[in-house]
Amino acid sequence: MAFSRVFPDPPPKSIFKTFAVMLLSILASLYFLHCLTERCGTCIPTERREAGPVEGFYASKLKDFESPRRKRLLQKWTVMRHHSLIHRLESVREEGLPVIDADRHVFQAHVKMSNSLDVDLETGESYFDTGKLSALGEGSKKLPQAIIIGVKKGGTRALLEFLRVHPDIRAVGAEPHFFDRNYDNGMDWYRDLMPKTLEGQITMEKTPSYFVTREAPARIYAMSRDTKLIVVVRDPVTRAISDYTQTLSKKPDIPTFESLTFKNRTTGLIDTSWSAIQIGIYAKHLDNWLQFFPMTQILFVSGERLISDPAGELGRVQDFLGLKRIITDKHFYFNQTKGFPCLKKAEGSSKPHCLGKTKGRTHPNIDPEVVQRLRDFYRPFSMKFYQMTGRKFGWDD
Repeated sequence: MAFSRVFPDPPPKSIFKTFAVMLLSILASLYFLHCLTERCGTCIPTERREAGPVEGFYASKLKDFESPRRKRLLQKWTVMRHHSLIHRLESVREEGLPVIDADRHVFQAHVKMSNSLDVDLETGESYFDTGKLSALGEGSKKLPQAIIIGVKKGGTRALLEFLRVHPDIRAVGAEPHFFDRNYDNGMDWYRDLMPKTLEGQITMEKTPSYFVTREAPARIYAMSRDTKLIVVVRDPVTRAISDYTQTLSKKPDIPTFESLTFKNRTTGLIDTSWSAIQIGIYAKHLDNWLQFFPMTQILFVSGERLISDPAGELGRVQDFLGLKRIITDKHFYFNQTKGFPCLKKAEGSSKPHCLGKTKGRTHPNIDPEVVQRLRDFYRPFSMKFYQMTGRKFGWDD
């Protein structure tokens, strides 16, 4: 009875609507404050106004927007893009496209994907390449500070894929071939291929043919004398057979490995003009690089140890690049089918990541006598290479 005297009729519906609006407004304000203090991991702030210096509480919070938390968020997005591009590269090459056409195909897909995004996502291919981080006022394309220059069939693709796990490395997916095939396109063209990087991150690329290209050392030196160079080397005999196996998969009608190895099988004279043989004369090629770069700027990675102890070799690379050792044993597992290590969990993905079907091909059976003759041929060059690098790779053990 008392209630009816105060409210003779039920409260009008407008009161409930007003209450609901007020409640939602309060919740929205709380959420905004939640994001402002960066307890919300998905908040992306607007750019700071240039009206003048900001002081006090808000200044500290604006600085927080540039914290590692947002950096990690952007990197997570970029890695997701990285793997989609690498898978695309592998697929177009498995379709039988020539290398140049395959690279062009992937670059076109890469640019198309980048232009559809509001925030730059990563390689490397690995990627952080041509997106729009500038919308956040961050990131820029730089010429590479480190380059994997060789060698073909040594394990360069595996090394680059493993390095892309590191948050401070950004790399081009497809091989640019700038310092051997595309130098006339100019530095601006080359820089435009690079991924956007944040302060403290390293830009990388890999083109294994640089190591055996006579003009490459001078050209890279002209770009920057401080460039760090990485060379993945492998038993030259095994490397030559792997090189031949790759060519055989594309051209089944080529002559046998044995017939290509010798200028004259009867005399046993090795044909050093055949690229599969010539690439493995590492000491000769290294001489050319030492005319421009000191040994302290060149790191040699063992292709064999990259398989047997990937974390150990990656540790050496991270030290060489001046980076914290983030890539460790926990990132790898050994794939018995392929015969080499794979990533347990690729960045931005919940699935393991192995290299494509074109990696780990079964080698053809080669006449043991030819293999031994090649070992005898390479031995003095390998001994000199051990001496030059100060590291014994064990190819003759």
